[in-house]
Amino acid sequence: MVKGKRIYIYSRDLDSLVVDFEKAKEEAANEVEYLKRNLTLDNWFHEWFENVKCHKVKETSRPTMRNGYKRTFGFYMGRMKITDIRPIDIQNTINAMEKAGASHSAMRDNLGRIRECLEFAVANQFIPANPCIQIEVPWSFRRPKEEVALSQEEQNEFLSAMEDNWYRELAYFMCLTGVRVGELGGVKWKDIDVKNKTIRIERALSCNYVDGVKRQALTTPKTVNSIRTIPFIGEMEEILLSQKQKQSVLKKELGKRWRGKGEFEDLVFTTGMGSPCSRYIVDKEIKKALNRMRTKEAQSAMEENREPREFRDFHPHSLRHTFATRCFEAGMEPKVVQMLMGHSSITVTLNIYTHVMKSKLHEEVSKFGLANKEPIVITPIETPSFSAHAYY
Repeated sequence: MVKGKRIYIYSRDLDSLVVDFEKAKEEAANEVEYLKRNLTLDNWFHEWFENVKCHKVKETSRPTMRNGYKRTFGFYMGRMKITDIRPIDIQNTINAMEKAGASHSAMRDNLGRIRECLEFAVANQFIPANPCIQIEVPWSFRRPKEEVALSQEEQNEFLSAMEDNWYRELAYFMCLTGVRVGELGGVKWKDIDVKNKTIRIERALSCNYVDGVKRQALTTPKTVNSIRTIPFIGEMEEILLSQKQKQSVLKKELGKRWRGKGEFEDLVFTTGMGSPCSRYIVDKEIKKALNRMRTKEAQSAMEENREPREFRDFHPHSLRHTFATRCFEAGMEPKVVQMLMGHSSITVTLNIYTHVMKSKLHEEVSKFGLANKEPIVITPIETPSFSAHAYY
């Protein structure tokens, strides 16, 4: 074996065999050196990703990672030879990505993969050192978006707006389980245990575009903790019965035109033609319901001669956050909520708990002193006069 390449030489004459072997060694060494000198980042990333990285990530994550590379490092320096790449080249690429408007998280994520990719090149002696060192990646100073959780009143308004919709039961299911939208699309009737009143979450619907072609598949959920059993809550049994009856009637009417076949057969929630319910469909129906809520409120405000209430924009994940909020408002323990939500870390659950507690802060503080029949008289004292602009 010469520099990783196995050589086979056959001859009946020993002297000839030795000569041929030395010649083959030289050719193999030259070939390996040629490949090393001319190996581009595109070539090496493909080799590393398909043979190493692919085995460590979910199949549904692979298209996103490949496309991320193509849009970032592949676009700017994919044709560079890996032996020519220096830290300044990596830094210049990061700077170019920032100038082009790439998100800071995209820069960090893709830099991490390139660092891992080139570290494997070092391990295979293709390059002497990893050029992804001391790279300055900009950090976002924008305030992170606050996750929206509907109030009980807003939740009621939303469900009311979904009342005459094909996806009515879907909306109730999300509000009563807190499942991720992908998990929602993966629930099958065999996962529903009516006798024990439980719902098993053990798969998720994924949707990716590969070479411009939409591909849907049922995969494992996000994490190991995502595989869980959720008990029926509230009107769940009634909602599932309604969905089953409605779906059965439609399947009979459509006959062979029903699209729920193969791995998508037996799904609880589908479109009116039997196709899986993707994130796009759920998001679109939520937006339609939100528009109905706003229109109804505007009409009521006009009739009552008042300013209309504002309804915040929300999306499928907001219903998950809303469910967790209802759980905490009902006094559930964080560990129980974590199990229901399928959070991999209790920290995520506690962040929602903290948010709920903050919203109740003024409500709880306002109760202080209500038991006193006589009002508390506070004698004002002289305080130094500070400029508000100096402290705010």
